[in-house]
Amino acid sequence: HAVLTGGEPMIFAAIESIAAALRTLGMHITIETAGTVFRTVAADLMSISPKLANSAPPESAGVWRERHEARRLNFAVLQSLLDAYPERQLKFVVAGETDVPEIEGVLAKLRGVAPADVLLMPEGITPPDRGEAQGIAAICIRRGWRYCNRLHIDLYGHRRGT
Repeated sequence: HAVLTGGEPMIFAAIESIAAALRTLGMHITIETAGTVFRTVAADLMSISPKLANSAPPESAGVWRERHEARRLNFAVLQSLLDAYPERQLKFVVAGETDVPEIEGVLAKLRGVAPADVLLMPEGITPPDRGEAQGIAAICIRRGWRYCNRLHIDLYGHRRGT
């Protein structure tokens, strides 16, 4: 298994040749992308994580916040990725129930998304407490979505290289 992630791996043209080389080695390839750039690339799983409003830098970040807000969702690219990669998932990083209306708004603008394609992952640099995890799991159960933990945080904490 190989996971191509970033930052945003789809902004680099080299991802095409890297994925092709991994394919010749017989690797299962997952691409982790925010879904703002489309490329035709060898992938067994396209893991698309559209950025919600909760991902915005603070207002004090000025132009960086404006740039983030202007670019965080690209519905044409999201739909192209969904259309081109039948093995895909939409993974949303959530703070809780307050993010659900925005997620439903994103999903309403996309075609061909089954409930099982949607994953919710708790935000944070520490594992969620039991109540937070149960709350997000309950949202998933009600909608037929899937819960996704942050395994690297659970196992290693918030550190580089994990």
